[in-house]
Amino acid sequence: MGAEKEYKQEQKAEEVDYVQVIESKSFRKLMRDRKKFIVPLTIFFLVFYFLLPILTSYTTFLNTPAIGDISWVWLFAIAQFVMTWVLCTIYVKKAASFDKQADQIIEEMERGDNQ
Repeated sequence: MGAEKEYKQEQKAEEVDYVQVIESKSFRKLMRDRKKFIVPLTIFFLVFYFLLPILTSYTTFLNTPAIGDISWVWLFAIAQFVMTWVLCTIYVKKAASFDKQADQIIEEMERGDNQ
């Protein structure tokens, strides 16, 4: 029982004031950086993804041969798989930098650096 009580006291001492975190300059910078990265990537993904069904529904130029019997529509479809893997790789690498920024924010809050 004593260990449990001590744990609860430590937990309360380590609670974070989330309002203070949200109002900090470093948190606002993190959110701004994430938005500048994610929004253009999402727009690119959605445009590229929906372009294939739109072009195949309303045009015929993707049906022309590109390499032998392989038409442009097949190359576009394969490019979507490549695009997905590339965007995932880019995001994972960029997310590591966001994680570092988040860790710095946590350290600042633990030290009491209120910006």
